[in-house]
Amino acid sequence: MTDTTGVAAGPTTPSPAATTLGELRASGAVPRPVKGEIRANLLARLGRGEPSLPGMVGFEDTVLPEVERALIAGHDLVLLGERGQGKTRLIRTLVGLLDEWTPVLTGSELNEHPLAPISVWAHRQIAEHGDATPVGWLHRSERFGEKLATPDTSVGDLIGDVDPIKVAEGRTLGDPETVHYGLVPRTNRGIFSVNELPDLAERIQVALLNVLEERDIQIRGYRVRLPLDLLLVASANPEDYTNRGRIITPLKDRFGAEVRTHYPIELADEIQLLHQEAQTSALGGDGQSAPLVPEHLVEIVARFTRLVRESTHVDQRSGVSARFAIAGLETVAASAVRRAAIAGESRPVARVVDLPSVVPASRGKVEFADSGSDNDDGRELEILDHLLRQATAQTFRARCAGLDLAGLQEHFTGGETVESGELVSAPALLGQLGTIPKLAELLGRLGVPEGDQSAEQAAAAVEFALEGLYLTRRLAKDTDGGRTIYGA
Repeated sequence: MTDTTGVAAGPTTPSPAATTLGELRASGAVPRPVKGEIRANLLARLGRGEPSLPGMVGFEDTVLPEVERALIAGHDLVLLGERGQGKTRLIRTLVGLLDEWTPVLTGSELNEHPLAPISVWAHRQIAEHGDATPVGWLHRSERFGEKLATPDTSVGDLIGDVDPIKVAEGRTLGDPETVHYGLVPRTNRGIFSVNELPDLAERIQVALLNVLEERDIQIRGYRVRLPLDLLLVASANPEDYTNRGRIITPLKDRFGAEVRTHYPIELADEIQLLHQEAQTSALGGDGQSAPLVPEHLVEIVARFTRLVRESTHVDQRSGVSARFAIAGLETVAASAVRRAAIAGESRPVARVVDLPSVVPASRGKVEFADSGSDNDDGRELEILDHLLRQATAQTFRARCAGLDLAGLQEHFTGGETVESGELVSAPALLGQLGTIPKLAELLGRLGVPEGDQSAEQAAAAVEFALEGLYLTRRLAKDTDGGRTIYGA
């Protein structure tokens, strides 16, 4: 079980009963390496036919088999790919492969297994208390450490340094217990992630060499050898894009596997990702229903994202993050909520008229090629507008191919017009059209269940049909501010 960030969620079963070293030993517990733990749980999932890493969309036949092989082999790994390809999500989902509960010495900074202590402190505790040494239980959600690599990250942050407070208390320099451990040793017996590894200064990357090869740490001049037990996973953008740094060759060589990620290959995967990640249901206010984004609008946003990624005007080395599509869909839903609040609609349902709000909101998520002139802002908006229209036309052809819309088109033959807009309510839109021929068939094509064919759903379907007729040059359209007028 994972939360929306991919990190394993809180406890689903109570922790085991053992509270002392003697009770733990009597239970037959045996320490096993974290990579062995992950391997066993992964193989068990695969054997049951369950997803190895739930929530990872579009990676089933490409990325996940490579990750699975790396984990079975016990390799530390680097995930390499452009922004917004789910690298961090994938890393956090790995936590779900750990045992739900693991025993630790109570008070240990290093999450030491009571039957396999590694620090001077732990050995002293066991020598003093014997079988009465207190034992606690650590949930897998607490066995994950993460550091976003920045140029100012120090060895002390990652590995550790001398703690002046402990020295001031009377301990001598050189005493291992004067060390303040960094993030890596504090994640002992867990998974540690370094995001954007190339941004880490090269001299700091050197500090990770021992962690990956000898599985221990070195702190200044101290004679400290702590055999750490962890899985190290790093993420990085392709070096030809970032140009901010590189992974030093000795460190690269110590990672057992390098896995390339990618954006969703299939449109269906893009749509599934939007359904999974976009937080649209939380946008309704007090006493107001959650907004509904019809499936054809989700498809338009997904197609729009893919067209932006493929556009020659966009910097292909930068990529277009999945967050572009997610934020776009949430913006469309928010536009519907705003209209419902102002126009008094009973339920917010997104319509085609809400789509243009995506363009200015998402512009900052795209890096355009050859930008830098004074007219760039206007040009970039024009490019995004054009691609959005293209995505709408593709969706109309895919959804409404062969559907007879002549009856709807005939409404305009006598010079009538239909006015829509971001603040025009569904009843106001439908009231201009009267009886709409083949409305039920149109709603069916757009996947609207028979029991959910409300006025708002009907308005969303009709407006989509009107926009499709305009984009296929069977109707005219005039846009002025927030008003849209369709006519012959």
